[in-house]
Amino acid sequence: MTTATLERPATYAMSFEDIQAFLFAEARALDDRDWDTWLTFYHKDCPFWMPTWDDFDTLTEDPANEMSLMYYPNKQGIEDRVFRIKTDRSSATSLPEPRTNHYLSGIEVLCREGSEIKLRFNWQTLSYRYAQTDTHWGTSFYTIDTSGVRPLITDKKVVLKNDHIHHVIDVYHV
Repeated sequence: MTTATLERPATYAMSFEDIQAFLFAEARALDDRDWDTWLTFYHKDCPFWMPTWDDFDTLTEDPANEMSLMYYPNKQGIEDRVFRIKTDRSSATSLPEPRTNHYLSGIEVLCREGSEIKLRFNWQTLSYRYAQTDTHWGTSFYTIDTSGVRPLITDKKVVLKNDHIHHVIDVYHV
């Protein structure tokens, strides 16, 4: 599915199959390292947050005042991360970039309110680099706005379940 096939009239209500296709297309853009397409899935005000687990095995709740594995308050932060990946201007990104495969399951529509859809789904990502395969898994929570020409993610929270990692985790791992 291309980006163009995700475009719908403003009055269009996304079916479960459309939601699933949207999520698969976002994951495919990451796997294909198609950064420009991946960025088109995000609203300009979308926060991207991956909280960390505290000492009591509870997720942190405030990205501004508590530790996070990743936090971008809006799309500009996500765009900056992509710029650094694409231009090798990041100590966290080394070449070659890992090859990834994202698997999504358990997609649930938590609620629909007007043009807003809240989702929850599980994911697993296999990542290969330097002759080693790593596995990351977790649960994501998205809010999608369907009021425009194409759906956009307006809020993204990623819960990494295997948070004992032996290297830097990046946007393409989750």
